[in-house]
Amino acid sequence: MALVLNEEQVMLKDAAAGFLAEKAGVAHLRALRDAGGEEGFSGDVWAQMAQMGWAGIAIPEEFGGLGYGYTGLGLVLEQAGRNLSPSPLQSAVLIAATVIAELGSTEQKEQLLPAIAAGEKLVTLALQESGHHAPLQTVTSAVLDGDAYVVNGSKVMVLDASTADAFIVIARTGGAAGEEAGLSALLVDAGTAGLSVEKRSMVDSRNAGAIFLENVRVPASGLLGAQGHAWAGLARALDIANIGLAAELLGLSAEAFERTVAYLKERKQFGRVIGSFQGLQHRAAELFAELELARSIVLQALHAIDEGQADLALLASAAKAKLCEVAQRASNEAIQMHGGIGMTDEHEIGFFLKRARVAQHTFGDYNYHLDRFARLSGF
Repeated sequence: MALVLNEEQVMLKDAAAGFLAEKAGVAHLRALRDAGGEEGFSGDVWAQMAQMGWAGIAIPEEFGGLGYGYTGLGLVLEQAGRNLSPSPLQSAVLIAATVIAELGSTEQKEQLLPAIAAGEKLVTLALQESGHHAPLQTVTSAVLDGDAYVVNGSKVMVLDASTADAFIVIARTGGAAGEEAGLSALLVDAGTAGLSVEKRSMVDSRNAGAIFLENVRVPASGLLGAQGHAWAGLARALDIANIGLAAELLGLSAEAFERTVAYLKERKQFGRVIGSFQGLQHRAAELFAELELARSIVLQALHAIDEGQADLALLASAAKAKLCEVAQRASNEAIQMHGGIGMTDEHEIGFFLKRARVAQHTFGDYNYHLDRFARLSGF
């Protein structure tokens, strides 16, 4: 496998870099944060992203998408990471559309995926129930009552919760906490009686929240896939989601590194540019090498999705664990090498650390994926 981009992919990457730098950079994120709006992203910018085809980039052509694959989406997510661009790319495109593609019937895909690809419908996954990613510990219940499921429970860390048109709620229709059997995926409209949404303040200024379901009735037609057998498709969708998040963390880490190197070349102490200090040079060189390794594993994992490789789960955890480690180091080094100014809100470098911490913990942090990689490897 050649870990290089072809001409078409380079063009996509350059186009994404130019658009996001102009329309959705760090200054844009700061303005959204200070405005305190409900959405957490610009509807106009998102509409332009959808017009460029990004919302449907990984959705098959037969369901209204471009069919360009997850490598293309990963390149866009990398640039989104570089610019800290807030949008539903993660919640609706990377995650929800993938879950629907993995679990939905042909009729459900025809109904939902074209609307997501057009940027007209915002669907998000409601999975996590505690402070840590533990999908098999789901206890939210769904009981079939006539022609509808009655759902009770709560979810946290739901991306774009307050602006979502619908939620894919993972609930138990059987089995016990910790078991793969018994998990089901239900599509719940945001306006359904008994469903309430609570917006939560996130350190990265993104839109996330908690949802509460009290005797929520979901038509049986809202079941994605077979009852009690959602785990296989959900697990693959989570692997894809983590690879996408790794791509975003790669872009974030690379940008933080490059900004730091630029600062080292201009900041002076004791009459010398601080980039001339050998200790800082060594730290920068080590981080550069780590970033190159990270770039290779992310690209390999993205190719693995599109090629349907059997070891996707192993590569997904390897990529997410590695990028959590690199992002932690890159953001920490960026703050430390910028010195006191790096701790201020006026300087942009702190925004990279904040986003890194949230992305690192979304769908499993370094420790979760390192442990999973070890188990999958037979240790």
